Order: sequence, then structure tokens, then C-alpha cells
Amino acid sequence: MIIIGCDFHPSFQQLAMLDTETGELKEKRLSVSEAEGFYRSLKGQTVRVGVETSGNMLWWERLLAECGYEMWVGDAAKIRATNPQRQKTDRKDARHVLDLLIQNRFPRLWVPTLAERDLRQLLVHRHKLVRMRAQVKNQLQHLALNQGVQWRRKLWTGEGREKLESLELDRWTKLRRDSLLRRLDAFDQEVAELDGFVKQEAESNPRACLLMTHPGVGPVISLAMVLTLGDVSRFRNGKKVASYLGLVPREQSSGSRRRLGSITKQGNSFLRHLLVEGGHSAVVAEEKWSRSYLHLARKKQRTGEAKVMVARKLAVRLYWMLRLEKRYPEIVGHAGQLESSCGRKMTEALNEHPASRSQRGLKRGA
Repeated sequence: MIIIGCDFHPSFQQLAMLDTETGELKEKRLSVSEAEGFYRSLKGQTVRVGVETSGNMLWWERLLAECGYEMWVGDAAKIRATNPQRQKTDRKDARHVLDLLIQNRFPRLWVPTLAERDLRQLLVHRHKLVRMRAQVKNQLQHLALNQGVQWRRKLWTGEGREKLESLELDRWTKLRRDSLLRRLDAFDQEVAELDGFVKQEAESNPRACLLMTHPGVGPVISLAMVLTLGDVSRFRNGKKVASYLGLVPREQSSGSRRRLGSITKQGNSFLRHLLVEGGHSAVVAEEKWSRSYLHLARKKQRTGEAKVMVARKLAVRLYWMLRLEKRYPEIVGHAGQLESSCGRKMTEALNEHPASRSQRGLKRGA
């Protein structure tokens, strides 16, 4: 077996190779043009390649998959944390990755398939176009406000479009308005086309169809959740999912002092954004979530924390729907049974414990 530790760069690769049968250790530096010939020359042998998480290496992953080699992608932060040396070079990095592979200490990450990552590009492309369309709309709102037209959302209706086109503007302002309206039409058409593709992909995915039974969850959120989480059995509970998505608070605690900050945001920012958007509709359907949302918003005098709270609840709910393979009505009833069961057990435990009875008596007496 050949084990390869790789320090990957878009323009070259630094390799540290070990042949486990002969014990021979080699080091190589390959350019992009040399990489294909080198890896194809190893065909017929068992090869495992380890590399840190990096971008712009899809072509290389396809090459290794075509050759039938095993590719392990590791957590870059954990790999660096296991290297105490203060000297950092490409050769040392490749050798360190090789050592972790040999010692079975390589912090391997779950990686979606190439087909799943290609499907992700559909969602990302749609998201980028929607953001660009929002920028065009903001510019048109600015032009309208300068002319004393404060129609807000009504500006995007048929009547609002007529109002925009009828504004009497100076030469270059008129040119800008006409150009923005053409771009808005193009974005609307392309986003609508992409929405159709996303809907087709979501409806052909049983797990995405399961998630779409939840209020506020459409084809985009359901498909993004399925493609981001992958095999949900790799998460032990909902807290792990929230941490994976960066929806847990930062913490700097020591001794008896506990300090919590804003959310870590160490996760998929695209899915976090979608969960916040879906939370608006979910709050309307969930009376319990609505009460929690209003209570936290009033307490903090702003809605930011409340939106994050609902996004986290929604992420955990969708995780359990996938984990238990239950639709929305079933999972809500299941959650209610668990809560009532836990509540009964807690009440029975308090009633049976003499210390707790005395404490409650003291509190009532006070």
C-alpha cells in the first residue's frame, strides 16, 4: 500500500510518500501538468491520499476517483493543532500529514459525493442571483425615493413597474433606471427557471420531500439541509447539529465564571441564512415557537436573537425528522409525547425526593 501526505496548492502539490511494503519514503513536488501522469503511473496499487481541506481541487478529486484511489480530507485546524513545530514549510506540512495517516491520528472529515457537490452548485448559483437581484431592487428603490415615490414592496407590482417607467428623470438617471429594469427582468426570468430545477430535484429526493412537510420549508431549504448534513446518523443529537451549523454561542468559561457571546458562525453560512428565512414562516405555524420568539424579542428589545433561536429550533427539528424518518405532524406529536413524559418523570422525582419537598415548602413559606 502507498500512503501519500499532500500539501495542496492550486499551482502545485508537495507530496510525502511511504510504501508500506518496502518502507521506502519519497518526497515529490508536482506541478498541475505533472500530477495526472504521476497518479496514473500508480494504477494497480492500493493508494491512500491525505490532504487538508482546501478549495480549487475538484479536478484532482475526480482524477483520484477515476484511478480508484482512496482520498481522505482532514480538518485543517486540527491538523495544525497537532503540529508543535514553529517552522512551517510545504515539505514539513506534507510530512506531518503523512505521519498522521501512518499513526491513525488523521482528523478525517465527511465529504459529500461529487454528484452532491454538483447539486449544491445549483443552490449556490440561485442564491447568488437572488442577492444580485436584491441589489438591483435596492438601487431602483433609491431612484424612486429620490423622486418622492415611497411605495416599498408595492413598487414590485405591475402598478409599481408602470410608476417606475413613467418617472421623469434626467438623461443619465433615466439610462440607469432603464438598465436596472432590464437586469431585473433578466434576473426574474433566470431565478424562476432555477426555481423549477430546484423543485424537480427536491421532489425526486425522498428525504427532501419529507422535510417539505414542515411549515416554512420549501424545496431550497429542504434540499440544502439534505446536502449539507448528509448521513444524519453521524450526529449524536440536535446539539451537535446546531454546533455543526454554527448556531451555538461562543463560550469563554473558566472556574465558576461562564461567559457566552454571539453565535460561533463556524458552519455553512448559506444554510444558516436559509434557516433564518424559513423560521419566519415556521413561527406563524408553531404557536409555542411564536410565544418563545415574542418573549425573547421583547426581552432583548430586538429580534436578532429571537431569529437565531427559531433557526436553531428549526435545524434541530429537521434533523430529527431525517433521523426518525417522520413527517411534520408525526414528529410534532412525537416531540409532545417526549416533553409530557419528561415532565411527568420530573414531577414524580421531585415529589419522591424529601429534600426537594422541603425546598419547595421553604420557597412557598418565603
